[in-house]
Amino acid sequence: MRLSSMADYAVVTMQAAAQHCGGARSSATQLAAETGIPLPTTQKLVSLLSRSGLLKSIRGAGGGIQLARPAAAISLADIIEAVEGPIAMTACVEQGSHDCALEPTCQVKPHWGVVNHAVRSALDNVSLASLAHSPPASVTESATA
Repeated sequence: MRLSSMADYAVVTMQAAAQHCGGARSSATQLAAETGIPLPTTQKLVSLLSRSGLLKSIRGAGGGIQLARPAAAISLADIIEAVEGPIAMTACVEQGSHDCALEPTCQVKPHWGVVNHAVRSALDNVSLASLAHSPPASVTESATA
């Protein structure tokens, strides 16, 4: 499983926006410069993230972009879902019709919900605040702690 570039860039953009938390508002141009993400992509991400209620945009003098809620109240799952939609390992667990020939007799389908919940919970447990303000522990450090 791999995130799309847009989901990855959304996380990077939100991390940069969180760096401005409590300070001056930023702009898409400023976020693009800080992250190295092309301006048109940053503008598209700002629009998606604003529509999802993660960023808010204020027009006019003194306007700009800021987090819509505290960084501690925004999870990695929130950011990814703003770009990718609901987190699901397979489409068969989502509502609606699917093009899977195995679906009527699939023995695995009932278990995907558990897997999806575990993945979403793991992403939900990483806050934007933790991404913005502390270096990550290495995998070996977390395993031995």
